[in-house]
Amino acid sequence: MSQTRRDFLRSTGCAALGTGLLAAGIQEFGLVRAFADTNATDYKALVCVFMSGGNDGNNLVVPVDATRFAQYTGARQAAGLALPAPGQPGGLLPVNPASGGQYGLHPSLVEIQSLFSQSKAAVVCNAGPLVEPLTKAIYQNGTGKRPLQLFSHSDQVGQWMTSVSNDNSQTGWGGRTADRAATLNGAATFPQMVSIAGVNLFVTGQATRPLAIGDSNTPLASVLPLNNAVNAEGLTFTTAQNTARRTAFDQIRALVTSDTLPRAAADITTSALQTSAALGSANPTITTTFPNTSAGRQLLQIARLIALRDTLSMKRQIFFVSIGGFDTHNNQMAANGQSSLLTQLSQAVGAFYNATVELGIADKVTTFTLSDFGRTLQPAGAGAGVGSDHAWGNHHLVVGGAVRGGDFYGTFPTLALGGPDDTDTRGRWIPTTSVEQYAATLASWYGLSASDLPLVFPLIGRFNSPNLGFML
Repeated sequence: MSQTRRDFLRSTGCAALGTGLLAAGIQEFGLVRAFADTNATDYKALVCVFMSGGNDGNNLVVPVDATRFAQYTGARQAAGLALPAPGQPGGLLPVNPASGGQYGLHPSLVEIQSLFSQSKAAVVCNAGPLVEPLTKAIYQNGTGKRPLQLFSHSDQVGQWMTSVSNDNSQTGWGGRTADRAATLNGAATFPQMVSIAGVNLFVTGQATRPLAIGDSNTPLASVLPLNNAVNAEGLTFTTAQNTARRTAFDQIRALVTSDTLPRAAADITTSALQTSAALGSANPTITTTFPNTSAGRQLLQIARLIALRDTLSMKRQIFFVSIGGFDTHNNQMAANGQSSLLTQLSQAVGAFYNATVELGIADKVTTFTLSDFGRTLQPAGAGAGVGSDHAWGNHHLVVGGAVRGGDFYGTFPTLALGGPDDTDTRGRWIPTTSVEQYAATLASWYGLSASDLPLVFPLIGRFNSPNLGFML
């Protein structure tokens, strides 16, 4: 049976590259950085855990001193959205940051509380998209510059992923960081960025391409099966025939020279084949037990890839995972609401940290959270189906051996409806820490130079502290 051109491309793997390696939004197909032989001598990885939908930070971290806990319960308890105090059944888990104050973590964050007590986890307070620093007065009188489309899921997700709050950027801060840090991986051909949650804006750069793969249910050796010996019609080729087909395919790609689009397609195909070959015999062993949840399976797959770092000659890697369901307009306190989601997050992140200890690189891997936005302190209703609405500033978690843990960073808001940090009267906190500051602190630890900070974070110069100090 004759083989069509489409069948040939499919059987050699090209047809799958769009979902595997080509990030939507690569702005210049010809902009493919040649890796210089200047690789770093150490290993570092950033792992982004995106809480999709907008996690309610007001129940993630709660001040439990008498005055502020009264503010919290006064706003939420009557509607059924307040958590009990530490020591009460189902109560908040007490943490005492080194910088002072009494706080409680959501009762589902058992593993995070343990890591915080070991100084391996930190909280970044009231962070969010900002074009420039804002006070309530400036926000309300309209003289300050606001982020585009506040309280909108898609816009705020984009601003957290790009760190650009005054424009619709086509690249993410993870992707731009990878662009600038590409030479740290020397001549390695494996993608610097890997997403276990599909190609997205965070991992989209100009020069570097992300790899999007499945979770741990997919063995690494089969995530890119480009070297099979069966074509679309189901015909099996002999080894000699398969070798001849591959040789012809390589020769065709080598003929492509200067045309931008064909050259980019050839480069992507070459990268895919190299990645497929690198993972073709991969079978890393991780003995740490991970929960069989979406977050657990995603982070286990990342642990497996990190275990191959030396085999793949990788010195810098950026990973992305996502947990959905945080858009809790109702049923936030239900068994399958925020509590269940945070249990999944805590258990998976705890297991992942233990895996980095097993691999001997706990101080080389930093896990951090992002989310669309925070949620209103004022409940969206009352009773069994209570929830919360879209807001702005939010609290986030950073975990790893290189984290200056056991402490809070940034400024915790005043929990008062209509108070000094509220945009209106619903408890939508105006961020006191920008996405740029949060992200730049992580990127600087990763290896981004001070001179590259403005290239990755174009608004960073508008904020006093480009580094929040939560990384060693």
